[in-house]
Amino acid sequence: MNTLCADIEGIGFWAPGLPSWQAAVDHVANGTPTGDGGKPSPQLLAPNERRRAPPSVAVALDVALAACEAAGREPAALPSVFASTHGDLAITDYMCATLADDPRAISPTKFHNSVHNAAAGYWTIGAGCLRPATALSAHRASFAQGLLEALAQIACGDEAVLLAAYDTEGTGPLGAVSRSRGLLGGALVLGRCDDDRRGPGAGIRLRATLLDGDAPQRHGPLARLGAGNAMAPMLPLFDALAGLGDLALLHAGPGRTLRVELAHA
Repeated sequence: MNTLCADIEGIGFWAPGLPSWQAAVDHVANGTPTGDGGKPSPQLLAPNERRRAPPSVAVALDVALAACEAAGREPAALPSVFASTHGDLAITDYMCATLADDPRAISPTKFHNSVHNAAAGYWTIGAGCLRPATALSAHRASFAQGLLEALAQIACGDEAVLLAAYDTEGTGPLGAVSRSRGLLGGALVLGRCDDDRRGPGAGIRLRATLLDGDAPQRHGPLARLGAGNAMAPMLPLFDALAGLGDLALLHAGPGRTLRVELAHA
């Protein structure tokens, strides 16, 4: 596979106790103690919708907006890729339990939020975005495959693409099978490689190559913090970004690794 290239223009991040990318950077640099958990409050939504938003939507929209703001990009102008291993496990568990016990009691709102593209839908509505939005899942390879999708869109002509990845806490019998702990989200605004913009403050250049072989386990500060979450395979990249590292190896499927090289301006 040929190498795909993009400039990282903006980063968003949320984990329990680390409610922003700067908090994550501080944690990697000096082990800043984490705070409380809870869930984000996505400012893109109206107050009533914000209160009702399930954790999956809340974290996805929070990190997506943060990445756009860091990049100085209008959310409405960007095509987007939303990657999640399981979607919202708590809602899926509720749906299964209710269908088994009392199908007529299904909540229309929870049914609406159970689809895998719920976060992408809320994003396009909240941002007033008419650009294409992709929702994908590839189990533990979801982040790597989402990154490849975003890079491919740039290679095919898009100026910039938003990538948002997230997963939620597993609950009930479903949580025993599809294991995931806590709430985790990360987002990148990726722009077309532009050598005219390179220089101090230009951001980080990313080059990705798909290779044969299994990605090794990484144990950086963020990878340790979010190890139980289904989206943990994205964390080696965020550890590298937070610590000015130059390489991340991401699980991209059985016997496949996405090699991501970083060049800091």
